[in-house]
Amino acid sequence: MVHEQHGSDYASRFAPGLMNPDLAAPEGVVATYGKGVVRRYNVYRNNVTVSLIDALAAIYPAVQRITGIEFFRAMARFHVRATPPASPLLFEYGRDFPSFIERYEYARDMPWLADTARIERAWLDAYHAADVAPLEADAFASIDSGSLAHVRFVAHPAARIVRSRYPAVAIFAMNRADAPITALRSSDAEDALVTRPDGDVIVSRLPAGGAAFLAALIEGVPLGAAAQAAFEETDAFDLSANLVAMIASGVFTAVQLGVIK
Repeated sequence: MVHEQHGSDYASRFAPGLMNPDLAAPEGVVATYGKGVVRRYNVYRNNVTVSLIDALAAIYPAVQRITGIEFFRAMARFHVRATPPASPLLFEYGRDFPSFIERYEYARDMPWLADTARIERAWLDAYHAADVAPLEADAFASIDSGSLAHVRFVAHPAARIVRSRYPAVAIFAMNRADAPITALRSSDAEDALVTRPDGDVIVSRLPAGGAAFLAALIEGVPLGAAAQAAFEETDAFDLSANLVAMIASGVFTAVQLGVIK
């Protein structure tokens, strides 16, 4: 397929119909050798849609396994038509797919599906994040005990937290593998920590208060205030255990006194 006009003006008329099957082929499009413009444009439009659906399936394999291929592709098609890509990089596509799932009428009986998708999106973002050495185990050795409450941390580019009212971590883990699916007997809320400490992306379930604690630290809140936020959420928060776990998980890259810029 070729066109008679060039530039952004032509592209602005050519692109909208790719996402909207109700729009006719734009003016100025011609087909070589007398072939039908409408038919060829429809083929091109379908190929674009299929490629974006395939991209979503690659980004959200657990969601597709949960829903089944037919349901997933139908849901993804609605999303594609409503949300054209904003980047030429396909792995960047679908960032708002979890929010779309949350609003999707036919997924209402799976209220945990959107959070499962959020974990999958966080997994991919962690995978593509920059390589930075994580904090060493002796990070606190040179810090005076009286200054610990004022310590701030620099978050690793791969670190992500996903909070959920549902057992989203267990659902994610169960459906990212090829192993048989077993009955899930818990309905407890689960918060996910996504990290890449040694080059491999790891998704782990955070203990009580862990998400509030780490989220505050990632935002630059001092250690003392972050611990207070966690204790305000639950008196079951274990500060020592969470400090050990966050170092082992590679959530941070540096420790500083004062304001992080």
